[in-house]
Amino acid sequence: MAPSFEDGNSVFEFVVRRGNGVKGLVDSGLSKVPEAYVQPPKERIDKENTVKHGLPPIDLSKLDGFSPDHDEVVDQIVKAAETLGFFQVVNHGVPLHILESLKDTAHYFFSLPPQRKAVYRSDVSPSPLVKYGTSFMPEKEKALEWKDYILMQYTNDDEALQHWPQEIKGVLLEYLRSSIGMVKKLLQVLLGNFGIKPDDPMIDVLIGKKMLSMNFYPACPNPDLTVGVGRHSDMGTLTVLLQDGIGGLYVKMEQDIDYGKKGDWIEIPPTPNALVINVGDMLQILSNGKYKSAEHRVRTTNTSSRVSIPIFTMPRETTKIVPLPQVVEKDGTALYREFVLIDYMKNFFGNAHEGKKSLDFAQINPT
Repeated sequence: MAPSFEDGNSVFEFVVRRGNGVKGLVDSGLSKVPEAYVQPPKERIDKENTVKHGLPPIDLSKLDGFSPDHDEVVDQIVKAAETLGFFQVVNHGVPLHILESLKDTAHYFFSLPPQRKAVYRSDVSPSPLVKYGTSFMPEKEKALEWKDYILMQYTNDDEALQHWPQEIKGVLLEYLRSSIGMVKKLLQVLLGNFGIKPDDPMIDVLIGKKMLSMNFYPACPNPDLTVGVGRHSDMGTLTVLLQDGIGGLYVKMEQDIDYGKKGDWIEIPPTPNALVINVGDMLQILSNGKYKSAEHRVRTTNTSSRVSIPIFTMPRETTKIVPLPQVVEKDGTALYREFVLIDYMKNFFGNAHEGKKSLDFAQINPT
């Protein structure tokens, strides 16, 4: 007989304090979502009233300087960052066998016994580099997100090999190593749009810190009432995301463009062999708002469990962030103030997801 979760406290105890995660709820035989996960109507995702992203992925092999399509691909990347803040890439340099291995490894890790994963709960984890959890900020959320995750901070290979979970560290390090060159190329394009040279040390500064996550969204008995991840923008510079073939990623339009109107939610459908790239808050701030750190969220499904594996790149905590002076000079005014990244991080991780509200911390005149 399935246990009863009639109140939020019992769910919180079972999922968070015991470290069982949402998967533990599903494995207990639930036939309906506990009240603690039921989202307010305005936060639920109506997939019937969304638009599918119709643009093909960007072929990064054409960024080669000898390609006749080089300038066209540069324009595609810049336009995507200026409008939706999301785009998909193929021929990205990450071996396809790694992408398949990542998905299999994520499913394997979350199928491990609860006690094996719970050793990495934030209050007991043997390393500050690894955190296993559920939802985003359970203590502050009005409704919990239908997600479990394992989050790793990268400092160097030796510490990763020593502290990251044995079952996943090898393939995650391969994923990170093979993705960083692509991230640098994309930043060279995006910052080159503002006159910054490809060898400018700023590019390495903007990706000085890396975090990787494996996210697990168990099949949900009532997907229309829940969200896998609530509305938010990413905090860092650029995010690289591998999603599986199930789908469920939605991005909000900030302006009217060819395939959608301002305020519409656009589905980013899974594309074989592609990676999803999205702009983070730091890049929006550096560009003085030219590039958009798009608000996005994730829907659950009742058909099968879903995994996604993002790499978050960002500056180190002590880095000072301020809009690029050449952009401010052209615009005539700065939209964001100077701050140290650690202060932004404390604000970001100290609150529940609420759209792009995290940017209010840096905006000179927040809306």
